[in-house]
Amino acid sequence: MYLIKKSDVLEIARELGKEYQVIGPVVDADSGQTFFEKTEPELIQLKAPIPSVPPKYTVFPQIETLMRYRYDRESKEVEIREMYETEPKAVFGLRSCDLNGLLCLDRFFLGQEFVDEAYRVHRKKMFIVTNTCVTPFKNCFCVCTDSGPAAEEGYDLNLTELDDVYLVEAGSDKGRELVERMGLEKADESYAVKKKEAVDKSVSLFEEFATDSKAWISRVMNRVTTGFIREDVWEYIGDQCFECGACTFVCPSCSCFNIVDVNNADGSSERLRTWDSCSYEGYSRMAGGHNPRKPVEDRRNKRFFCKLSYSQMKKYLRPGCVGCGRCAWVCPGNIGLPKVVEYVRRETHK
Repeated sequence: MYLIKKSDVLEIARELGKEYQVIGPVVDADSGQTFFEKTEPELIQLKAPIPSVPPKYTVFPQIETLMRYRYDRESKEVEIREMYETEPKAVFGLRSCDLNGLLCLDRFFLGQEFVDEAYRVHRKKMFIVTNTCVTPFKNCFCVCTDSGPAAEEGYDLNLTELDDVYLVEAGSDKGRELVERMGLEKADESYAVKKKEAVDKSVSLFEEFATDSKAWISRVMNRVTTGFIREDVWEYIGDQCFECGACTFVCPSCSCFNIVDVNNADGSSERLRTWDSCSYEGYSRMAGGHNPRKPVEDRRNKRFFCKLSYSQMKKYLRPGCVGCGRCAWVCPGNIGLPKVVEYVRRETHK
């Protein structure tokens, strides 16, 4: 453990900027919204709320060219070139919920039978600096999903605000090398106690709906897994869905994507990967027009199964939901995950 003055904490970002493209939380002056974007260290605001869109795009871009290829009809030769970005990136000020979202993506793209090479290249060249939430935000319920308010693993450095200093914890060899190179002051064990007190205080400040829902999320996970939720409940939830896909696009752990090939004017073609959503009717449509999940309630069922079922926990080693609250914030139909938990909770009381 190490210490750095609050006034000097962005020196870590400046040091990272010598080797990496720094990406951090910046507050838009017009909208007041927080965005994770490539920026100068001086513009990073560690006290900003969680970003409107999760920084998963740093390893899983919304639109990404995977390769460019050209086929010569005369020679019958094919030229194929990888096109995905390989620039090293340092994500600075990542909240623990978004870090856990990245860990879910890691296990999806890297921990299955096949390894996604484009994702692997992004992830391999990344430095992660997390930021403990000493004050929760309005829609947060990470305490219900074991995702915060402090990161437990997966970071290179973790920052925790304590009075006039930040406690800096190294979680990897890269992190230790950086803080030792900067000559940061070492912290004694009393700061570990101070961090625990800060985290405990943060937990006590969560909104009532988050603390009340903690046990209920476990019960809903059991019901989702066993199918012990009445069909009329899913129909009620489906009736409120606008099929806009917003919940998918702001979710840190959603990994649905589509692949399309695009022809260029010069005769070459590009293979693109784009974000997709299980909310869309066309997502599960097969050749010939058959769609096993045409009713909207079937697709809502699938989404919450993905976030809360035990089978997903076996795959991700944690719930698929990280408790960031973005789905509740953006959903025009008021069926973000906390609300769905409430609907199921009402069912059990009938």
